[in-house]
Amino acid sequence: MIKKYLVLIGISISISLLIVATLNYPGGTDEDVSTLGFSWSKNFISNILKEWALNGSINEARIWAIISMFFYSFSCAIFFNNFSKKIVNKIASNFIKYVGILTMPFTFFIATPYHDLMLAISNTLFWACIICITVYLLKSKLNFFKIYAIICLLIYYYAMYLYISKDWSSLAVVQKWNNISAIFLLLGLEYFTNKKDFANIKWAYLRQTYERKRGVCGKYAFRDKRTQRTANIGLAIWRLKCF
Repeated sequence: MIKKYLVLIGISISISLLIVATLNYPGGTDEDVSTLGFSWSKNFISNILKEWALNGSINEARIWAIISMFFYSFSCAIFFNNFSKKIVNKIASNFIKYVGILTMPFTFFIATPYHDLMLAISNTLFWACIICITVYLLKSKLNFFKIYAIICLLIYYYAMYLYISKDWSSLAVVQKWNNISAIFLLLGLEYFTNKKDFANIKWAYLRQTYERKRGVCGKYAFRDKRTQRTANIGLAIWRLKCF
């Protein structure tokens, strides 16, 4: 029972600890170091991960933020491992699984002095997996998740644009929206999708390939016998579903 809800439990703990961290942040923003406390519209999450607050005080929020990052990265790794089992294609499945799990150490080490490098690697790996998942969502009948995944990607790319253009005031807000949208996407895909949602994608591909080759060559024209046999089975199943 607990195993089924590990992603939800991990993210819930992470968010709770993050809130505790913000409540213990001494103060200071990039615009005004004299401010008190954490501002959700002015501070970055990275501010509570540093040893010293921007106002010069010892950052008592840091320990809570580090533990929060651990639970978040752990939850993401579990999600990618679980979701990979829903994808029939082995190459895509292994990509989501291993690249997704690889995000865990880089996400956790964002709290180190190598913050910028770890963040860049973590973001690249994480969103590469999301793009791969989005491709399969677009091939599925999960219309809500198709739209929502694209929205999440647009928010992420907008955040990247703000980062490159150094628009720090807007980025502080968009960063929160980016994180929130990603969390809801992970939870939605984890608990409201299953293997059946993606099971027919492989057969549809084989059927389309078969029909295309048949239209060009006038007969079955796969290069290897194994693919040909698999396509025959898939086509037979597809035909049975039609009648």
